Amino acid sequence: MLQHPRPTFTYLGHATVRCDLPGGEVVLIDPWVQGNPACPEALRRFDRLDAMLITHAHFDHMGDAIELAKAHRPKIVVANYEICTWLASKGVESCAGMNLGGSQDVLGLKVTMVRADHSSGISDGDRNLYGGLAAGFIVKLPGGFTFYHAGDTALFSDMQLLGDFYRPELAFLPIGDVYTMDPMQAARACRYLGVRRVIPIHWGTFPALTGTPQKLIKALSDQGVNCEVIGLKPGEHW
Repeated sequence: MLQHPRPTFTYLGHATVRCDLPGGEVVLIDPWVQGNPACPEALRRFDRLDAMLITHAHFDHMGDAIELAKAHRPKIVVANYEICTWLASKGVESCAGMNLGGSQDVLGLKVTMVRADHSSGISDGDRNLYGGLAAGFIVKLPGGFTFYHAGDTALFSDMQLLGDFYRPELAFLPIGDVYTMDPMQAARACRYLGVRRVIPIHWGTFPALTGTPQKLIKALSDQGVNCEVIGLKPGEHW
């Protein structure tokens, strides 16, 4: 059976993921590359950047949004309403604010903003501004392939609804602990979502983030969850 087309995903470290679409367009989720100690130097530059998706306002998820948007002028920058309002005030064009539960077209993809349990604050000089609600994204390609980028989140039981409604085949889930789920909780999230594959994110960047893909593999086994862990290192792609 032929598989429907899917992006090539390149893990740029922390929670930053580059998605090269089948048509050649480039989507960047959580744009933090220049200050990201985990991102390989050669991958901090882009020949093209067609869209950005921002899960929440913390610097380690949108620290390079302004610079990248001005350099590449992507067709669309997606975030919550508060983040988009702030980005627009800094000169970012083509912002498309949205909120939890909503969907919009992004380069022919259906992008749905879904719940995340996390904080969200914009660092603006010496001020910390309200950054709206943290979120994750469900992304569906025209051929049907669907993936979930959870952003930063705790485990919540309504992930079962995300699985039931959207049927993602792949999930990007944080496993670092302290600020997000740990591997044990992420394994339960895989069960709730019903995903066949998971790519761990938000781990190893800083000493406090102690979760590892190996610990996730063990937690999945301990909980009897049949899900393949694709343990990408920064710079690797799938």
